[in-house]
Amino acid sequence: QVQLVESGGGLVQIGGSLRLSCEASRRLFRISDMGWYRQAPGKERELVATISNGGSTDYADSVKGRFTISRDNVKNTVDLQMYSLKAEDTAVYYCNARGYFTVESPYNYWGQGTRVTVSS
Repeated sequence: QVQLVESGGGLVQIGGSLRLSCEASRRLFRISDMGWYRQAPGKERELVATISNGGSTDYADSVKGRFTISRDNVKNTVDLQMYSLKAEDTAVYYCNARGYFTVESPYNYWGQGTRVTVSS
């Protein structure tokens, strides 16, 4: 069974920082493009940041300059370091792993989500 285990969510004040971490199985991690998405109450899930298997990154405009995504290919983890948090960053954050087992076998897995609440 595929598992993406997230950690690091919680309550933080506006302007604060928080680090999210997601661990995957080694077999899955080494072939996957990884990402973080979020879903705020009443809104659709949206991309926050992605990092490819080769290390290329992409960010939503709303988090550029404040968030950093990184991956550790030894620990099989992908982290999201968040700085200068705003109230609008409040959401459930989901870890994502996607790729291809074979050309004909794509996959797209999600973690269970970790809640981030930014409050004054």
